[in-house]
Amino acid sequence: MADKSTKPAKRLSADSTNSHEGATGGELSALEEAFRKFAVHGDTRATGKEMHGKNWSKLCKDCHVIDGKNVTTTDVDIVFSKIKAKGSRTITFDQFKEALQELSKKRFKGKSEEEALQEMYKLIEGKGPGLSGVTKTVSSPTVSRLTDTSKFTGSHKERFDASGKGKGRAGREDLVDNSGYVSGYKHAGTYDHKVQGNKSYDRQTDMTQTS
Repeated sequence: MADKSTKPAKRLSADSTNSHEGATGGELSALEEAFRKFAVHGDTRATGKEMHGKNWSKLCKDCHVIDGKNVTTTDVDIVFSKIKAKGSRTITFDQFKEALQELSKKRFKGKSEEEALQEMYKLIEGKGPGLSGVTKTVSSPTVSRLTDTSKFTGSHKERFDASGKGKGRAGREDLVDNSGYVSGYKHAGTYDHKVQGNKSYDRQTDMTQTS
């Protein structure tokens, strides 16, 4: 009876240990995924197994390992040079973890070595390279004023109609008007309509007088 009661306790302890190891493995897996994403960034020939110094610096910036206070760009460069193999320009994933361990001591002062390392992992896990150098549309009073066609003057004003739509060629060149009307005449094209209306009126008047 005593033996049966002790076996489940041992089994629970083993399950608890396995669960902790599984969580650690999951964390490292997410960390390695981030490592690979940054390792291949900007290099179509990269395999993701090694990381160049440039991508290492980008990872530290994008994931906020560099905080400008405890960890600076210089710190990141020094650690990279210290960790990489002599004559090499890249670091492996294992060396990457060593570099993070070095920086975690500076980044999370006051925490234990293990806690600092876990906090460092959290900054990076599941992350990927962010876009930089992308021009964003900025709305400002100056831009709005320069693009408001209602405020244009001179030849620039002639290139747009009242709604702000460009006139195309007519707004850039003086096109010859062969319609026979004086330039700017507002009732162009209404003559035929008026003549037809007068004829219809005369016809109705004749019929009335005849009857």
